[in-house]
Amino acid sequence: MRVLKPILFALSCTVAAQAAYAQQVSDNVVKIGILNDQSGVYADFGGKSSVEAARMAVEDFGGKVLGASIEIVSADHQNKPDVASSIARQWYDTEKVDSIMELTTSSVALAVQGLSKEKKKINMVTGAATTDLTGKACSPYGFHWAYDTHALAVGTGGALVENGGNKWFFLTADYAFGYSLEEQTSKFVKSKGGQVVGSVRHPLAATDYSSFLLQAQSSGANVVGMANAGLDTANAIKQAAEFGITQGGTRLAALLFTLAEVKGLGLQSAQGLTLTEGWYWDQSDENRAFAKRFQAKTGKMPNMIHMGTYSSVLQYLKAIQKAGTDATEPVAKALHEMPVQDVFAKNGKVLPNGRMVYDMYLFQVKKPSESKGEWDMYTQLAKVPGDQAYMKAADSGCQLTQ
Repeated sequence: MRVLKPILFALSCTVAAQAAYAQQVSDNVVKIGILNDQSGVYADFGGKSSVEAARMAVEDFGGKVLGASIEIVSADHQNKPDVASSIARQWYDTEKVDSIMELTTSSVALAVQGLSKEKKKINMVTGAATTDLTGKACSPYGFHWAYDTHALAVGTGGALVENGGNKWFFLTADYAFGYSLEEQTSKFVKSKGGQVVGSVRHPLAATDYSSFLLQAQSSGANVVGMANAGLDTANAIKQAAEFGITQGGTRLAALLFTLAEVKGLGLQSAQGLTLTEGWYWDQSDENRAFAKRFQAKTGKMPNMIHMGTYSSVLQYLKAIQKAGTDATEPVAKALHEMPVQDVFAKNGKVLPNGRMVYDMYLFQVKKPSESKGEWDMYTQLAKVPGDQAYMKAADSGCQLTQ
């Protein structure tokens, strides 16, 4: 009995401590919403694999934070801002979701970030690209992980101009993301001495790119910049090959293309493309080990969107742990202060406008003859240091930096 008393006392103290921690977590559960495209043109880009990446982050964190359980919920926003806003509002108002992440599609991310700011809730974007998220539409509770249009422009745009691709024609998705990507890349091309000879806009999820590609072909450009993403880029590349555009020496710049889309397109069609990503599975033993786990769960290797979602969920949980609560203000403060150090980002830092800065990489897609396995698709050409890849907060137009 004398032996049992200290043990029982210790157990009661542990239970009491966990209960005290849980009182610092609203509703005794941390609920994270993954809101993205799960059935449309960006389904492979992020989709259900991003949901799995979020679950892996919860698992790696330990399944609980401050003694409270962690729950991942998800929904398909269909690339429609009104649908996304409706889901987000329901999540916040009735389902007690604490934060929303991923948010593929810039128009969706901007709408949900605006609502999150109004509701004083944290959102962390990994799937959308526009720099407006940390610029004119920035929020004290909004964070941008994984990549943005500025980083893509510096990586892919800069490399091609420096290697003779000095006359650009843009094939641009007709919404906020496409405009931002074209604008950022155009600025960088011109700053390097190149010129933009034309552009054309196409609707999201277009199927026929023939008239757009003919305009590009007749423009005199030696680079066609694909300011689109997902199946839009893949379909445009396929049709460009049918028109023989690259046979005449014109290069195709996939300004937002990831491993998922390269896999879907195949090396025969994608070979030689240059692109920028923030992570590749075959860069290190640590990356390979994580990718093997991810593949076991999803059947595929992760791209930077999946990894960014993993990292953002993990960092959010670390911030709750540091803050000692899931209340928005202290967690946002912790997110701004904490370095980002995980399998996705090394020595990452969050700027005052919410932009997470880390190194990006320029890759070239291998020829089929160069590939040694199903997912052996990239050759790394260069590392773009984070401070070069991302815009300085003072130059972003965010009012939080004024």
